[in-house]
Amino acid sequence: MRVLVLGAGFGGLELTTRLSEELGDDADVVLIDKADDFVMGFSKLDVMFGRTTADAVRHPYADVVMPGVRFVKADIRAIDPGGRSVETDAGRFDADVLVVALGADLDPAATPGLLEAGHEFYTPAGAFAAAEVLDSFTGGRVIVGVTSTPFKCPPAPSETVLMLHDFLVERGLRDKSDISLVMPLGSPIPPSPGASEALLTAFGERGITWSPDSLVRTLDPERRVAVLADGRELPFDLFLGVPRHRVPAVVAESGMCVDGWIPVDPLTLETKFPDVYAVGDVTSVGTPKAGVFSERQARAVADRLIARHRRVAPEATYDGTGLCFVEFGDDRIGRVEVTFRSGETPVGTFDAPSQEMRERKAHFGASRAKRWFGTDWTNH
Repeated sequence: MRVLVLGAGFGGLELTTRLSEELGDDADVVLIDKADDFVMGFSKLDVMFGRTTADAVRHPYADVVMPGVRFVKADIRAIDPGGRSVETDAGRFDADVLVVALGADLDPAATPGLLEAGHEFYTPAGAFAAAEVLDSFTGGRVIVGVTSTPFKCPPAPSETVLMLHDFLVERGLRDKSDISLVMPLGSPIPPSPGASEALLTAFGERGITWSPDSLVRTLDPERRVAVLADGRELPFDLFLGVPRHRVPAVVAESGMCVDGWIPVDPLTLETKFPDVYAVGDVTSVGTPKAGVFSERQARAVADRLIARHRRVAPEATYDGTGLCFVEFGDDRIGRVEVTFRSGETPVGTFDAPSQEMRERKAHFGASRAKRWFGTDWTNH
């Protein structure tokens, strides 16, 4: 059974690792990605606020050495889900099972003025560039703003303003600065009232302005104002934006999408095409777009494929659960675990910020670097 995995993010890496662990050399997996290396999502903020360097958070795909798995660095030019094949600049690849894990592309150009007047911080390149911008910042009005929905990792904008507060305090610039957070959500983390309440308290204690149920539509480079969807205007000296998300163009052109994303069975992650699965941000499965959800979805798909290889009935399903660690500043981290099931109201739990959670977050990153890349690593 040849398995072709498109995309080496959380989903693609977990899927291939799980197949290799269980099947060894009997696995026949090709993993394709156009990048040279992988960066964990939370590492972007560590670099952005000077906790570590860009080189220290890169995990080269050359380190992906697993039994039964071959990594191919290539640009995917066309996907044929009906034929379970792809065309790349490294040639054509065919498979018995195709798994699309290409994530969401970010399009800062879709928000007028963002490229000219602001800085996106959701891609590794954008976050690393923002580190240089922050290093030369001398104080003023800062807006962290979301420009569209859906967007990856809903807690990240809240983490950003809290980490920014600490950054400015350390540099003696907080008294010269205002910080505002503009988000389209009614609370910072809607499925977890406890986490949302804790974040709103943290905003209040630090003098951070919270603008819920709001989207930034445009930036005016000349007047240096952000124009919100309701017509309000917010002046800024520094704008850090969450750009518009969309499926990669090659996915949009494949015929797999409905309303901009790939629909899948919420339990099995199967698409409407036989033996074609999709996991993670590229789907409309109904969970937040975050690596931990993609990872858990990929594990369910892998277990179904392992059962198929062993000629037993597949029973594994995706349970809709994911957890994330939330930076609260002051070197403290909280943890949120949420569950999204079709037809049910999402529910979540919250562990209050603590030093212990910082250790757990470090273990989270280190354990995945070890499993996926075989390397010993700490996030900072």
